[in-house]
Amino acid sequence: MRPKETAGGATRIPRPPWRYRYTAISAVSAICFIGLWELAAATGAIDPQFFPPPSYVWHELERLVADGSIFDFILVSTRRVLIGFVFSAGIGIPLGILLGTTKVIRWIVEPIISIIRPLPSLAWIPLSMLWLGLSEEQKYSIVFMGTIAPLVVFVTDATMRVDSIYTRAAQNLGAGRFRIMWEVILPGALPSIISALKVTLALAWTCIISAEMVGSTKGLGFLIWNGKDLSNISQVIIGMLAISLTVLALDTIIRGMEHRMLPWHRGQDKR
Repeated sequence: MRPKETAGGATRIPRPPWRYRYTAISAVSAICFIGLWELAAATGAIDPQFFPPPSYVWHELERLVADGSIFDFILVSTRRVLIGFVFSAGIGIPLGILLGTTKVIRWIVEPIISIIRPLPSLAWIPLSMLWLGLSEEQKYSIVFMGTIAPLVVFVTDATMRVDSIYTRAAQNLGAGRFRIMWEVILPGALPSIISALKVTLALAWTCIISAEMVGSTKGLGFLIWNGKDLSNISQVIIGMLAISLTVLALDTIIRGMEHRMLPWHRGQDKR
């Protein structure tokens, strides 16, 4: 960035773009947090056996990286989440649009969704294990059942919020029902649908971690539960951090897709 001259002849360095300021502040905040965490353990303010400092966690991470197990667990959990979530989105988005545009079907399906939606993912684990055993399909089904109802509710609401003036205009121009849903309703509801996908994707991770803790020998849920059984708190923390970083990476990918799919929204996010 080149300095700019002010009216008095002095030079003024322009402020960096907001993205760089946000990154710099976030990095400083994270470094300070890690430093305070390490200092608290070193001074005895926290017990390293029950809440290990970053140095302990780092040594455990080096071990998991050296044998490659951490990468295997991340890939296994990510694959399970994405496959189950793709099935959920593939059914939930069209169904939500249909419910949002057709009253009769909405009246029929809403009671079923209302029964399924309050059930946590843990409630589906016993049934899924009886039906599918400890297979990969059982893991996919947990993600599907844990996300389908919230996603349908979100998409239905987003569809119903599209201004009816657009649908009436399309009808006056001779557009059929399918064309209105595809060319009017879907684009109008798309920003809210993408937001719903981001929310339910995080929920999908809750589902798969629960499933892996109960019946699995692979994945980040197993890593966390195994660390608990071995009283290896550093391993538990690494599993938790791996979930957060993986979700952040997936969220970044979705943001990139949103940037391309919704060009009229560019520049609105100034965080």
